[in-house]
Parts: sequence; C-alpha cells; structure tokens
Amino acid sequence: MIKKTLFNNGWYFTKQPLGTTLEDIQNCDIPYKAVNIPHDWLIYQGDNLYEDSTGWYRKVFTCERKDNTCYEIYFEGVYMDTTVYLNGQVLGEWKYGYSSFFFDMTPLLRAGENELLVRVNYQAPNSRWYSGAGIYRNVYIREQPACHFVTDSLYITPIKREQNNWQVEVSAELSQIPEDAGGAIGLEIIDAQGIKKGQSEILLQEAIGTDNKIVKIMTQVSSPALWNLENPQLYTCRLILKVQNDVEDMTEEKFGFRTFDFDQEKGFFLNGVHIKLNGVCEHHDFGALGAAFYKEAMRRKLEILRKMGVNSIRSTHNMPAVGLLELADELGFLVIDEAFDMWERPKTTYDYARFFPQWYQKDIKSWVCRDRNHPCVLFWSIGNEIYDTHADEKGQEWTRLLMEETRKYDPACHAPITIGSNYMPWKNAQKCADIVKFAGYNYGEKYYDQHHKEHPDWYMYGSETASTVQSRGVYHFPYKQSVLADDDEQCSALGNSTTSWGAKSSEMCILTERDREYSMGQFLWTGFDYIGEPTPYHTRNSYFGQIDTAGFEKDSYFIYRSAWTDVETAPFVHVFPYWNFNKGQLIDVRVASNAPIVELFVNGRSQGEYHIDHQKGTILTGNWQIPYEEGELCAVAYDESHKELARESRHSFGRPVKLVMELYHPDRKFTAGAYDLAYVTIQAVDENGYPVEDANDYVEVAVTGAGWLTGLDNGDSTDVDEYKGYGRRMFNGRLLAIIAIGAHTGEIEITANAKGLEAAQLTIFVEQQAVIEGASFIPEKFEARKQDDRQWVRRIDLVSGEGNTFCAEQKEITVTANIEPKEAAEWVRPQDLIWKTVNDAGIDSPLAKVKSVSGYTAKIEAYGDGQFRLRCMVKNGTEKIKVISQLEFQADGLGEANLNPYGFIAGGMYTYAEGDVGNGNEHGVSTARDGRTVVGFDHIDFGSFGSDMITLPVFELGGEECPIEIWEGIPEQPDSEMLAKVIYHKPSIWNVYQEESYTLSRRLKGVTQISFVLHQKIHLKGFSFTPLQKAYEKLYAAENDAVYGDTFKVAGTQVTGIGNNVTLEFHDMDFGEAGCGSVTICGRTHNDKDAIHISFQEGNQEIRQLVEFKGATDESYQQLTLPLQCVKGKKTVRFIFLPGSNFDFSWVQFHRK
Repeated sequence: MIKKTLFNNGWYFTKQPLGTTLEDIQNCDIPYKAVNIPHDWLIYQGDNLYEDSTGWYRKVFTCERKDNTCYEIYFEGVYMDTTVYLNGQVLGEWKYGYSSFFFDMTPLLRAGENELLVRVNYQAPNSRWYSGAGIYRNVYIREQPACHFVTDSLYITPIKREQNNWQVEVSAELSQIPEDAGGAIGLEIIDAQGIKKGQSEILLQEAIGTDNKIVKIMTQVSSPALWNLENPQLYTCRLILKVQNDVEDMTEEKFGFRTFDFDQEKGFFLNGVHIKLNGVCEHHDFGALGAAFYKEAMRRKLEILRKMGVNSIRSTHNMPAVGLLELADELGFLVIDEAFDMWERPKTTYDYARFFPQWYQKDIKSWVCRDRNHPCVLFWSIGNEIYDTHADEKGQEWTRLLMEETRKYDPACHAPITIGSNYMPWKNAQKCADIVKFAGYNYGEKYYDQHHKEHPDWYMYGSETASTVQSRGVYHFPYKQSVLADDDEQCSALGNSTTSWGAKSSEMCILTERDREYSMGQFLWTGFDYIGEPTPYHTRNSYFGQIDTAGFEKDSYFIYRSAWTDVETAPFVHVFPYWNFNKGQLIDVRVASNAPIVELFVNGRSQGEYHIDHQKGTILTGNWQIPYEEGELCAVAYDESHKELARESRHSFGRPVKLVMELYHPDRKFTAGAYDLAYVTIQAVDENGYPVEDANDYVEVAVTGAGWLTGLDNGDSTDVDEYKGYGRRMFNGRLLAIIAIGAHTGEIEITANAKGLEAAQLTIFVEQQAVIEGASFIPEKFEARKQDDRQWVRRIDLVSGEGNTFCAEQKEITVTANIEPKEAAEWVRPQDLIWKTVNDAGIDSPLAKVKSVSGYTAKIEAYGDGQFRLRCMVKNGTEKIKVISQLEFQADGLGEANLNPYGFIAGGMYTYAEGDVGNGNEHGVSTARDGRTVVGFDHIDFGSFGSDMITLPVFELGGEECPIEIWEGIPEQPDSEMLAKVIYHKPSIWNVYQEESYTLSRRLKGVTQISFVLHQKIHLKGFSFTPLQKAYEKLYAAENDAVYGDTFKVAGTQVTGIGNNVTLEFHDMDFGEAGCGSVTICGRTHNDKDAIHISFQEGNQEIRQLVEFKGATDESYQQLTLPLQCVKGKKTVRFIFLPGSNFDFSWVQFHRK
C-alpha cells in the first residue's frame, strides 16, 4: 500500500545571487544552514522583502529502494520557478508558485544515500503583493506499489436521490493495470465515529470498463448527516485495490454530503437553506510567519473571522494551501478556490504570465484534482481582474479554454466556475461573464441592478468589495470628513478612510448586499491585512483588513460583526475610539452592536440612545460628537424591551507601569511534535490596570524551554523592524509574540521586558505529544540587532490658555505642547516637534499659520474665517510621523482667505464636484472610471497679472491617454470658459504621481474658480501654476494697470488711437538683479514716426528713456526691438506718448540683459 510520509526534515538552505546554476554550487564550497520546512527565506530580511535571489535547498536521505515499488516526491507549494534535482540530474521543474506538484523519483533513485537539490528563482516584481519565496508548504514522500492509485486522482461524487438517500460515485486512476485481471475494487464510506455507512466491491474488470486505467465504483448511503456551516459533518471515502485477495493499494479522502443550488433571483442555497455569503478575501501570508503555511496559524485566522460572522473565504488570488481547505471542511466555511491573477497579459514584469500559455493545463489539472473532493469548495475561480478579458476578444477564447480545462477534471460540477472582474462596466468583460454565468464583481456594486435586468441568467455576487482602509487604533477626526492619506501614513479606523475605487463605508457594503436578494453575497477586501500593496502609501503592509497582520481586530471588524452575527446567540457591543485625548477636543464616538438599541454614557451621564434597524434601516451604528473629558466611556446594548444584553467600557489611561501577557485560547491543550503554535498578546497597563491604548514601548521577548520565539508582529504598516527578532515596539498598545511548540513536551517560559516597566511572565504547558515522521523542529535563532529602546513620545497634550476662537480683536493664540512620557524629553527636543495648521482633511489650511515657535509653545495667527485644526507631531527619531495631536479652532470676522495657486493646491481642497468623486492618494482627488466627472476649486487668487502655465501631478492606473478639460468657472454655467483640452499620457507607475505641465489659452487673473472635466479614472494630486515674471512676459496693451490722457480707445487686447499726452502704466514690474537691456513693442503709427518716453519709477526716483517707433508704408503692425539702458529692480513702468502721436498699441515685452 501507499505510505505517505512527511518529508520536511533534514533540509538545508543557502541564498545565492539570482540565476545561480547547479554547476555554480557544485563547484564552490557554499555554506548551507539547517532550516525547518515550511520555509520562507524572505521574511527573515524585513528590510528587503523583495530581493532578487536564487534559493537552494539540499536534503540527503537514504532509501531502501524496494523492488516493484515507486517513489514519489510531492510539493504542496514552492514559490516559484522551481527545478528539482535528484543525484545531480533534473527530476522535474514547476513554474507556478501556488499549485502543488509531484515527481516520480524511481528512475533516478539509488539504494542507499541520495541527494535532493531544489532550486527556486525569485525575481521581483512577480506579484502585486508579498509572495514570499521558498518551499513554503509541506513536502511529502510517497512509497507505493508499482500498481497504485495515481496521486490526487480520487474523485468522489455524492448524488442525492429520493428521501435523503445518496449514491456515492467514486473514480480513480491506476498507474497500470495489474497482471492479475482477477483483482477487485472495494469502496467504503465511513462516518466520523469510524462506522461504515456504505460499502461495495466489484471485479477490477467491471470497475475499469472502457476507460483505460480509470476505475469506477459506487455505493449507497442512507440518511447521512449533511455538511453545513453550523455542523460540518465529514465522512471518509476509502478506495481499495485488491490483487489475489490481498490489499495492493488503498487511498482515502474526507468528503461531505451537501447540495448547492443557485437562483438568479434569490441567491445561494446550501442543502436547500438560503445562505448569504458573508465572505472575505484572504492572501496567503501570516504576518510575522511570512508565507510559510502553518495549519494552526490558519485555524486562528478562521476562528477570528468566524467570530466576526464570516462564513466564506476567497483564496485571493491563487490556489490555497490544502490545509486551508481541510480546516474549512472541518470548521464549516465555504471557499472560492481561485487559480490565477493573470493570464497571458502580465501585471508585473516577472509574474506567472511568462509561463501561463505553456503551463496553465498542468496547473489546472493539479489544482482541480487536488481540491475537488472538499465540500467547502463553492466556486472554481479561473481569474481575478484579468486584463485579457477587457482588452479584446481573445479574452473570451481564454475563458472558454480555462472553463473546458477545469470542467475536464470536475465533470460532475462539484463547484461552478466563476471569475472576479473589475472590468464589468465594459462589453468584453461582460461577454466573458456571459460565458461563465457566475459573475463576480470587483467594486461594481453600482452596476448590480442594471446588469441584473440586462442579464437575468447571471448569478451575481461581489467577488471583491469594500477596500476601505484603516489602521488599528488610529483616529483622524472628524468622522464626517473622508480622509485617505495623512501625515502619519496611517488610515483612520473611525470609518472615514476610503479608497477611490472602493466602498464609501463598511455600512454601504452591508446595505448593498442586504437589500439585494438576488446577489449571493460579497467578499470583503480583506479579512486580514497582508504584507505588500500598502495603499495609499509606500509602507510595508496593506491597510485593507478588518484585522491587522498580528490578528488584532480593527473597529470595522465590529461593524460587520453587528450585521453578520445573531444577537440571540452572541450579543455584543463595541465602542470606539479609545478614550484619551486633549481636554475639550471634539471626539466622534461610535458604537457597533447587533442589538436593536445602544446607549452611550460618559462618566455615568447618558448621551442618548440609538435605535438600530438591522433588517431595514440605513443607520447601522450609534454616532455621537462629544468634547473629551477624562474618565469612562461606556456603551450599553439592549433588546427591544430595554433589557441589557451587553456593555463595554473604555477608560482614560495614564502612563504605562507594567506589561501583561495574554495567551490566545488560554485553556487550550498544546501538542509537541505537531507544528503547534502559541499566540501571546503583550500589552501595557497603567497603575489602575487600564490598558494604555497608545503605548509604543520597545519590548524584548525571551523564550526558554519546550519551544521558541518564531516571530513578533504589531500590525503597524509603517514599522519596518524585523518580524524575526527578539524585540519590537508595541503599536497602539499591543504586540504579538508567536511561539513555536517544539518536538517534546515540557514547559515554555516567556518573559517580556520594556524599559521602565514591570516585566511580564507567562508559562505555557505542553502536555500532549505527537510523533509525526518526517517533521522538523529546529529552534530558530535570530540575528542580534541593536535596537532603539528609548522611550518614545506616546502622547502630546495640547493646551490653549486663550480659548479656541479667533476674531478681529484676537488674531493670535498661544498653544503649549506637553509631551508624555516626560522621559522622552531627554532626547526629543522642542525643535523635533512639527507644528502646522490643517483643515478637516489634514491638508494645510489657508485660514491660519504657525507664526512662531518658542520651546514647546507655538503662536498661531489666523487670517481667514472658518474652522481649522492645529497639529503638533513628532517622528520619534524615525523618518515618519509617529504621533499626531490636534485641537480645533474657529475664526470669525477676519474675512475670506483665498488659495495660492503658486504654491500647491491639493486635490482634496475641491469645493465642487459632479460624478463619482473620491479620495486620491496623498490628499489628492480621484475621478470616476466611467462617465463624466467635474472637480472644481473656488477662491483661487491669481493676482493682477496671473498665469497660464499649469502643472498637474497625475496617477493614471492603466497608462492610457487621458483627456482633461481645464475650465475657468464651472462648465456650462454662465461666464465659464474652457481654457484647454489637454492629453495626459505617461506609463503608469503604481501609486506614483507623475507631473505634466500645460499652457492655457490665456492667463487666469484675480480671484476666480477653476475646474477639471474628465471621462476616465485618474488620481489628481492637485495643481500649481507657474508664477510668471510680469516684467518679462508679453503684456497686451489693454492689460495695463492704468491708462489716461486726451485720446485713446481700448479695443480687445489693444489700445488704439493713442493721441496727445496718453500714458499707459504697468505696475509691479520686477526686472531682477540682472536687469533688462531691450524692449519689443508691437504696434503701428499713422505718422512717419512716434516718440515714446518709457518711464521707470521706484519710489521718488524716475528714469526716462526715449525710443522712436517708425511707421510702415502700409501702416501694418510691426514688432520693433529697441535697445535700453539696463534697468534693474522693481519698477512702475509708464509708456508716455508725446503730443502729435497717432499710435495703435498691441503689446510690449522686455528682455533680460
């Protein structure tokens, strides 16, 4: 029979330059390091997670090499571009980093000692997220008879008959036909208690039938327990090959009895019961563990998601580890099993598109054959956001090919085929959706109703929704102001950080699905944060998750939990933010609960109730604005009869005094020798025992005994400290330590230390023992690194002794910053504090400025009416803002403040919008991907002369030509005028703005409004105008600042009919230090010549120079350039026409010397 043995032990690893060959390593004495498998070599270098390199794995093993026996090596996943060598010869190669593969070692295997080498090429960029690199999933060796069931060929199809009777049809492929044709095939169906519920046996000749090497058999099972989400019952299917009445081979897999039904109007049904898919998308990394797959790490993920109310997972955007499917089967989750993020057309330079046309058939066979018996598999997803489906008709050809290839290995349709698309507004993608019929929409909710009417035969769902961004414990006020990017490179957890393409809020995601019965459900982007894709910044981790990379819940988690869980069985209430701000600061307080009534208390005083209708209402949370006062914030949830169901309190906190540790599932029994993990949360508390929810102390962790420290994570996307190290800072009061349980039972002692705080200790008892042949438990040892353990500024308390209101009588207010802890003042100097005035969006305010700073005190001057915020920030010795403190101010009676176009006006300062306008990166603005968008900016002061040269920093996602209309005023409104229709076209760089400058048809002057009109999606960071040096620009005569005299007429841009004693004045003419040396005058005289005095006046000093303008015989306009004595500095220039003049003046331009 087959003997399947884990093959994770005895591996050694070396990282070499990209492209290193077998000959290179054979001819050099290269040191290898013993490693555990699974292994991700990149996660050990947190400052260089995408380094081009070739990894080499080496394993020496002995083999008995039995007769009539085959030996096979099975890799669950190696990332990527892999070649396997056995005894110096190529055993096989595999390109894709996510599909499983196996090779027959028998022809190259020796009796005795053998050497395996695995070469893995990692070249970036090869993915849009962090992929990891190496043998990051399990390896197995299979010893099997010459005639055996082919790996992953078992196919189990339960078919429901009448009265809950089921027929189980089973097939598998034999490696060869036994010489003894009198053999038999046996089938057993066994329940979870080991009881046989169905069995049969037929002759081998009958089982094979007409299909070469494919055996088929069936049995009946009466009234089996069904696999569902609440009670996921699993059975074992055992297939037996007998030769001469002896068991020659046997293979078995778990499966479930369940039915899927889909209705275009009513959605999805599991075993006849309607289920709304409350799903999340999940990438494959585990934060500090990197891409290395550990089943217990995935179990923890799923448990946290289950508590949120999640019932389904989308394995984005690749085949998952088989361990995820096993856990989903066991715990009751549905899974969209996804294959590809690209087909022929690449998304990054070195991604799988390089290999796709030649390899997709092998990958699909591996994928479907491995996963098709798992009852959790809801859909086969053949692609995500595939540009091929949008570009041309070939995308439809590929869709059909991939469907046919997938169905070849799942002919009984255990799961339908789908595709997740962000191109659904366009026809080519719709044609692909029409092929698969199961249409996944990525951020296409606004098209649901229209497409449902137009395509009544489609089964629709949100394959990717939300893409709201949030950082745990970070709050950018006010809640009403949508803020995508801010100074600290964090995203607000209040629920007001939204991307340009995503949902406007978590609540909108809930409402969209709740109110559309025809939609099967949605998959949020994402459940957990992941490494890579750090939109909207260039940091390390994503911000999309409802849970951070450490597994700590963000506040949005509880908003979804309020809609996705049952108040009858699991009532809860959650209040946020934490409660520790500047005295009097206006704080948005929000409460999420699955109960129908919530009430908020501050220091025991009720702030009012909210009645929440979760079935039909549109307000799904309680929301208050409260001036901060020290004390307790408490939320209480009630049922309709006002019976209390749950309460949660948060307290103002003082300085941290000690560390505490909490074990995830403290009552859990840990098992040695089974790749078990313990998760320990480290927090700081104050003298009252309250959590210090903004603590950022550096914590050192020591682990001794029957396990070791395998990683530290705090969930901070901006933190670039090592995951694999002995120390790291808390982020907003929390740090996660991950402890690997070793090979033997015993105690594990964990100690956490932080400077100035009482240490914490925790003992874990490892009492259960497993013995898994081929497992590896080498304690990890990390490189010792010097760390900055100084006490960082944790909080800045801002105090205004003169109130928060500016007026004509009080244009200046002084504010003092008190930093906490005071020990931080030993190294954080006053000049390290960063002061600024901002609007609600965090953009520099035009209403006020920081006039001066002295020590820890700043003087603020206001010069325009409205509201603004004063910020005080500190970087704590790093390159990024780590702490932001702010106070609100109001200014009245100072007049209107205008925007300066010669600095930079951020896109987020827009005052008028048409169409689907959203947040852009870096305080920019984003436009709709289809339809017309208008973005307008008011109160822009161009000055008396103005400018016609505009610069636009643009991020265009696809590298396509983008027409942009630039208007003065609002298009189609009175007195508006289009000044230019320009084309922006540059190769796109993800999340990077690139500048382009354009010349308008005329200069904009004075205080006015400017608008931009677009018909496709871009991010516009903002705009600026080039200040023109008036003295050296072409000045039309009619642009004078004053004209007076006996006779003249202003005609368009000209002044004509200039007669006696006429003077044209031009003010603010700055000729600079170099000065001007000549002038060009465009005009005509009706005399033989006209004499013109040019006066240059500065204060009481005046210089006059006389020039003569000669007439032309045809009295046409001429451009005459005339020399001048050098004129420097700022002057008022006058053109003085003497008696007898008869001149038409068009324009004038001075020239530098």
